Amino acid sequence: MKAKQLYTKPAIVGLTLLSSLVLSACGQSVESDGNSNNLANIKTTTLASSNLKFSEHYLTRDVRDDVFYFVMPDRFDNGDSSNDNGSKTIPESAGGFDKTSNAHYHGGDIKGLTKRLDYLKGLGISAIWLTPILRNQAVQGDSSGYHGYWPLDFTEIDPHLGTNADLKEFIDAAHDKNMKVFFDIITNHTADVIKYQECHGDGKPLFSTSKQLCEYVSLADKAAGKGYTPFIPKGHENLKTPAWLNDPKYYHNQGDSTWQGENSIYGDFMGLDDVDTDNPEVVKGMTEIFNNIISEFKPDGFRIDTVKHVNMEFWQQFTPAIIEHAKTQGIPQFFVFGEVYSGDPQELSKFTTEGDIPSVLDFAFQYRTKDVFAYEKGTDNLNDLFSYDTLYNDHNSSADYLMNFVSNHDVGRLAYTLDQSLPEASEQEKIKRFLLSNSLMYFARGIPVLYYGDEQGFTGDGGDRGAREDMMPSLTPDYNDNNLYGTDKTTADDNFDVSHPIYKKLAEYAEVYHGHEVLRKGTQKVIEHNDEPGIFAFTRTLKDHPSYTVIYNSAKSAKKFIAANAANHKVVYGEVNQQKNEFELAPLSFVIIKTI
Repeated sequence: MKAKQLYTKPAIVGLTLLSSLVLSACGQSVESDGNSNNLANIKTTTLASSNLKFSEHYLTRDVRDDVFYFVMPDRFDNGDSSNDNGSKTIPESAGGFDKTSNAHYHGGDIKGLTKRLDYLKGLGISAIWLTPILRNQAVQGDSSGYHGYWPLDFTEIDPHLGTNADLKEFIDAAHDKNMKVFFDIITNHTADVIKYQECHGDGKPLFSTSKQLCEYVSLADKAAGKGYTPFIPKGHENLKTPAWLNDPKYYHNQGDSTWQGENSIYGDFMGLDDVDTDNPEVVKGMTEIFNNIISEFKPDGFRIDTVKHVNMEFWQQFTPAIIEHAKTQGIPQFFVFGEVYSGDPQELSKFTTEGDIPSVLDFAFQYRTKDVFAYEKGTDNLNDLFSYDTLYNDHNSSADYLMNFVSNHDVGRLAYTLDQSLPEASEQEKIKRFLLSNSLMYFARGIPVLYYGDEQGFTGDGGDRGAREDMMPSLTPDYNDNNLYGTDKTTADDNFDVSHPIYKKLAEYAEVYHGHEVLRKGTQKVIEHNDEPGIFAFTRTLKDHPSYTVIYNSAKSAKKFIAANAANHKVVYGEVNQQKNEFELAPLSFVIIKTI
């Protein structure tokens, strides 16, 4: 006789399934019910996530115990409208505010983040990663520095976002809730201030934001005297802080990068001034800059931008130095991870081993997860991904520390990919695929990183600007015409809805994650995969703990998984039909079981 195993409440907090919901990992049909927004009307039970106790104090908590939330402050919430136009005293950091444009400031700020901390904690978030917050050149060409990647001043936050005091209050408030704060930092470049006589001219400054104005000059040509003649436009000689950043000798000055070959390291990113990180004085100066930031603000770690576009020797010196400095400031678990925009584990792992950066964002995870759950490829794609995990092993890194993600501000949102890859699928089916992808982000090796707005069903318009919607009510037509998953709302509405079914489901994942150490730190071993959609299963094991098995069915029909033995199994999460050691999974579902 078949016994039906149901999801069991974690010991830490009582949870409930969203019963009869296609979102849940249970035996439900993937056929459409004819109502694309049906999910918004499903009755759900309030979770107790706001009372969640994270495993340990933030200062001593292992980063593998954290759930990250990646947020762009300008697009989150406006807590102080008086700073919407930026600086009142520095013209270069003023203006650029236009809520109707997806390329300009929208008014979100640090105070807005502070007032939403309970919203994040209710989602199970224990670490908040902010896009760069240092003072930017507000306008370059036809867009603004709302994203934070055009820094001028490395000592204060952008006035569009608030003040240094606001930032300290935010960090203190997060720490009071036992939540960590991570800064996004840039060492590769500064704002576009330096110009070249040969291609920019001496008139009105031109910016390479829409096209490359200055062809790249190779190292060989530069050594032969064929380089550019850099100059700083009159009145801009002292725009950058610290002062040494104003001297062109500390930059490569070789023209615009095409992101290929040597110019990937030595070229300007669309005109952004490429710092000469080969120079020992620059290494020393950059280390001092970020040591000072650690000393003043006491963040819990850094995400480093454009890592593969900086010479490897820089990372070998810079990263250990700032981690050691953080320890002297009473931050023993200070954690650093880099952005290496590549889906190749062999390239990604070079920076955690040879480069001595403890972790990187796992772009390979993002690509392969989309392959399986959005493009309906075989689950052997996931096996192939994880087969490279040993490449990351060294004295301070392993695949356990990789930052798993499925959406971000550059590649775009997973929901957008699903809309493009499965245009005829029902919204319910796409949400199930969305949630399967996110669940793998939580329960496979690595650390989950949720992109802001995904929990509210944001779909976006592609990568870059298309994936940077407002959580607060938006006035941007390009965003407001998008269909959001699981709700009748649009981005024109306030989207801090703790009753949204996707928010609730991701909060459940976080509670299971926080409640089971093996799912955070256990050794992973793939035990079943297929060359077509279907079963993908892996175990997580940790000394002195029961073993866990996580089983996925990526097919649109029920599939069976046969456990290796007939030992007693307890369902930790999900719903499955079980007969002895045979588990039948419904279409597009997953289940977590442990051996007891």
